[in-house]
Amino acid sequence: MKAVDNLQTAQPLSVGTTERLPVVQISGLQKVYRTGFWLNQKVVPLKSCSLSVFAGETFGLLGPNGAGKTTLLKTLLGIVRPTAGRGFLLGQPLGDRAVKQQIGYLPESPYFYDYLTGWEFLQFIAELFQIPAAVQRRRIPQLLDLVGLAQSDARKKQLRQYSKGMLQRVGMAQALINDPELVFLDEPMSGLDPLGRFQMREIILALKAQGKTIFFNSHVLADVEVICDRVAILVQGELICVGSLDELLGTTDIYHVKGKGGRFDALQRWVPDLEQQGESWYGQLCGDPQDFLMDLRSMEARLITMDLTRQTLEEFFVQQLRQRGIYSSQ
Repeated sequence: MKAVDNLQTAQPLSVGTTERLPVVQISGLQKVYRTGFWLNQKVVPLKSCSLSVFAGETFGLLGPNGAGKTTLLKTLLGIVRPTAGRGFLLGQPLGDRAVKQQIGYLPESPYFYDYLTGWEFLQFIAELFQIPAAVQRRRIPQLLDLVGLAQSDARKKQLRQYSKGMLQRVGMAQALINDPELVFLDEPMSGLDPLGRFQMREIILALKAQGKTIFFNSHVLADVEVICDRVAILVQGELICVGSLDELLGTTDIYHVKGKGGRFDALQRWVPDLEQQGESWYGQLCGDPQDFLMDLRSMEARLITMDLTRQTLEEFFVQQLRQRGIYSSQ
């Protein structure tokens, strides 16, 4: 993967050498929409959200559909005005026009001028940022190579002939055309095949290595677990937890057991989420492993495997939704 040259000199913000710089900072952010014929009904997609994202971090925002993730991103970008609360990007209030020169954004479902070719579209975006033509000629092929479109005849092919995955890739390229300090990505893995997802992860990690700050939404929790320094979970407009994976998932040992035969009602005392397939069973052990092993004979069960693992982000995410009655396994 080729490194991409810097287009502009970032304006450094004064900060102590040992101090962590909040690049994104919001406090009590709320958004209320009024609906209905008389505008007498309220929809509240964001409820007093507060968080900080620091320079150089890769920050993942998780949540079920309708949680308010896209509304939060659009509010941070100044596309949507907050009803209450305040926020800052790169030290400036939300909506500051000068800050937008240092921000890149990939929407969830990008829609571009479909009669333009990929090359022409990137030229158009570069002109909006007043990037010199000489820099454009160097920068655009680098970006097309970075997102895996260098061999797809992007110079001649119109965007209306692009697949969803190709549009996602050119969308990532336009988000980086101005060499931003802060990049917002709304579902960047959407529409990509497994190879495309891997390449997108590599791009995000390459941006992180350059010291960029990345703030993104995703439903692909396995990717978030690999990429992110910290994550937040947004549920029904509220941020219910924010932290690193170690802080959220903890270091508690989790045992997954698999066996055969036995009295299933007795086994469920040890394995509450017991799953059965004929005579076989498996699930997560709840209790002391030594006591469980001693109790196996009385339950007339045979243990096949016992694996020690850490709770995954997906398991933690589902657990948080279940605790709030949003998701049930029944």
